[in-house]
Amino acid sequence: MNHTTRQEHTVLHYIFSISSLLSGMGILLIGSGLLGTLLGLRGSEEGFSEAAIGIIMSAFFIGYIAGSLLCPKIIRRVGYVRTFAVMAAISSVVALLHGLVVDPYVWWGLRILNGISLVGLYMVMESWLNEQITQQRSQIFGIYMTISLLALGVGQFGVLIYGPGSLASFALVSILFSLGLMPVALTRTTQPTPMESSSFPLKSLFHAAPVGAVGSLLSGLITGSFWGMAAVFAHGLGFSETHVVTFISFAVFGGALLQWPLGKLSDNRDRRQILFWIAICAAVFVLLLLILHAISMAAFMVVALLYGGFSFSLYAISVAQTHDRLDASQILDGTRGLLMLNGIGASIGPFMAGIVMSILGSRGYPVMLAIVLCGLALFIKWRIHLDEPVPEDERGLFVPVTRTSTIAAEMDPRTYLETEDSSDDQESTSEAVLGSQPPLNGNETDSIQR
Repeated sequence: MNHTTRQEHTVLHYIFSISSLLSGMGILLIGSGLLGTLLGLRGSEEGFSEAAIGIIMSAFFIGYIAGSLLCPKIIRRVGYVRTFAVMAAISSVVALLHGLVVDPYVWWGLRILNGISLVGLYMVMESWLNEQITQQRSQIFGIYMTISLLALGVGQFGVLIYGPGSLASFALVSILFSLGLMPVALTRTTQPTPMESSSFPLKSLFHAAPVGAVGSLLSGLITGSFWGMAAVFAHGLGFSETHVVTFISFAVFGGALLQWPLGKLSDNRDRRQILFWIAICAAVFVLLLLILHAISMAAFMVVALLYGGFSFSLYAISVAQTHDRLDASQILDGTRGLLMLNGIGASIGPFMAGIVMSILGSRGYPVMLAIVLCGLALFIKWRIHLDEPVPEDERGLFVPVTRTSTIAAEMDPRTYLETEDSSDDQESTSEAVLGSQPPLNGNETDSIQR
């Protein structure tokens, strides 16, 4: 058996060993993707204002941020299994309550609970995955990211089974959440080691990697407004339910298809230049949606795929840009900081989009996104003039990423390899030199300002 064959055999072996965890996560994400679109369409049918729907959708990401801070404490206190069971029960009950009590105030509270419970489930499952992956991390991590995006895209079509006006659609979400728990509950893998948490000053992150930090924040705003308000936008244009879910799924599939080639393109160039052109292209494509919806539905869907491919790539390349500018010892906490910034942006996005759409109508949605994307492009161009690019030999390799929980940062193979490299370097470096390279704490040295 040659080296390539052995390597493929190892990857297949690891995929098989974690197949229950991957399938459980995939089913959960199908349910999560379905619920977001379902709420947007049902809210529009019930006559909720765009501003009200935006506030409701923002609540999920508020819950995500709260859960990112709260769930590690719960896990340390009661363990992974009990946390998993509690969050599973909350997710299933909350999905049904959305259909039983159709009220904007109730939905706002339920979305917060939904954000907390789902991020708790993701943390438990990703901790299990991280514990099991000891070899071929890049390939397996890439497969995990692909499954995540594809599951979110597939989930959109669940709306068509019963329609947004039926309680059965919310029951379907509850069923999917329950089904997603079964493969994980039956897994024979051992529990992960207790979760460690650490703080990271966001001010230091902005100082060390301004483009990566701002890119993560604004990409969260863009994708958060997409998940929260894209269905409302398409419904406002007069689309049928079939066209609404096709539009959203095409954009998500575009993110799955284009993220890797765009990221690999950035490996050989100044990533900021690639981010600049991605932001410009995404702005152009989102504005084309305004023109094409009344001309050709086929062309509209193609442009939706391209828009999703470029806009969903912003966060992953922002992470890669940040990794290039941080020391190896700072990578893990830095990535957690980016996830938090992305979540903050996502909590603002639907609210902002809802306000704009309540004033300008559905057409205000792509206009707002185009303005945000052009603002990001201008900021990137300004930083390119201020800062030198990272030398080519100091750039890491791009890895596709998506946002589920902070544990995904530990699963990232770049974190694993760079931490090992950092440990090796520390063994051969004197304490005096080590003392001159502290972790980011607000007193950064010039060495991280590449």
